Amino acid sequence: MPRVMEVAAAPPCNLDECITAITDAGFEPGEEESLQHGANWLARLGRNKSFLGDMMLDELANRHCEDDPRSAYGPQVIMLSRPAEGFFMRANIWPSAQEHSYRASGSSSFVYDLPHDHNFDFLTVGYFGPGYESDYYEYDFDKAQGYPGEKANLRFVERSALSEGRVLHYRAHRDVHRQLPPKSLSVSLNILKSDPAQGWFDQYRFDIERDEIAGIISHGSGEVFLRCAVGMGGAEAVDIAERFGHQHPSDRMRLAAWEARASLCGDDTEQDALWRDAERSGSRMIAMEAKRRRAALAET
Repeated sequence: MPRVMEVAAAPPCNLDECITAITDAGFEPGEEESLQHGANWLARLGRNKSFLGDMMLDELANRHCEDDPRSAYGPQVIMLSRPAEGFFMRANIWPSAQEHSYRASGSSSFVYDLPHDHNFDFLTVGYFGPGYESDYYEYDFDKAQGYPGEKANLRFVERSALSEGRVLHYRAHRDVHRQLPPKSLSVSLNILKSDPAQGWFDQYRFDIERDEIAGIISHGSGEVFLRCAVGMGGAEAVDIAERFGHQHPSDRMRLAAWEARASLCGDDTEQDALWRDAERSGSRMIAMEAKRRRAALAET
């Protein structure tokens, strides 16, 4: 499960002080001193019980007239800092099952009941309320090929809540959790590692009952662009997709290339031949996915 961070006893700080302190020192979760420094400052900000409410009221009073890129608001996420120096900060709002937003939108809108890992490290602190609960698991990312139905070998650790003041370090490609609604409205604060390369690392959702990888949830814009280029373009786009399908270092992009080419197939026989070729492309993940696609074609 995520590592529980022991934090120093220190007075509350304001948001600007927290951002400045972390920016000056940097945020490198792989370095213990940097990780502890971030945890201590996040805990101090978490002890400031007025800054977030004041910030939200100020935005409402000004009707978002000020064009501040630091303040990006959504139904669940409030951005607290601009992406800078390899990190950014945000606040997450977690409604209970009794809240109107939960009843109107359903659990999936808030990523509840979706077992998943992360392709980045982050620190989180319980800021307000009893906190969401999680069933926590661990798994070995390096042993996973990433195809749906692959055995995940999840190891259950515990169920616990992100209570106020509790600071956790979620470790990339190791910690898996299934979040459950809190007993009442709750808020958490995060510091997230931001790395341009992380988009090429897969993030998975899991089927807990089957102990399997259920799919990839970290699709990037490059995959969408490739599909659009092949669908709207000509021979050059198809040639790029063919090369990507056999040679791209990302299995996820390779699969997108095969899917883009499959969309151009005229009939099931042509699709079957293409996916048969994909089985021999040199990727275990692509091969297993191709087998699944061919089996689905055989059933139609």
